[in-house]
Amino acid sequence: MTEHQQIQAFLEGTPHAVVGASRDRAKYGNKVLRVFLQNHRSVFPVNPNATEVEGLPAYPDLASLPQPVHGVSIITPPSVTESIIEQAGQLGIKHVWLQPGAESDQAVSRAAHWGINLISGGPCILVALRYHE
Repeated sequence: MTEHQQIQAFLEGTPHAVVGASRDRAKYGNKVLRVFLQNHRSVFPVNPNATEVEGLPAYPDLASLPQPVHGVSIITPPSVTESIIEQAGQLGIKHVWLQPGAESDQAVSRAAHWGINLISGGPCILVALRYHE
């Protein structure tokens, strides 16, 4: 798939999860969550250290979400990203977008192992969502 096709496939389904969602509005984990909300998309914040983010209940991990998700946007350090990719693969999540700074060779390799449509090293979802609708 081309990068454009990967992005289309990621954005076609719903709901999504934002892993690394932050209560701090200056952080990208919060900005990414807000851009989903601004585009009227169903989204779940995932943060093991928060009970709510932007008025939404926050969940400690992907397995705790109240329903399956179509895709996951990850805004975490690379070492955490690797475990999130494993969780996503085990849960059958097929679309993952690694935001800049979340990437690692190990995460990319594990995503390929699980057959995940992985968007990495390309545009930020903040830009893509703003121009997709």
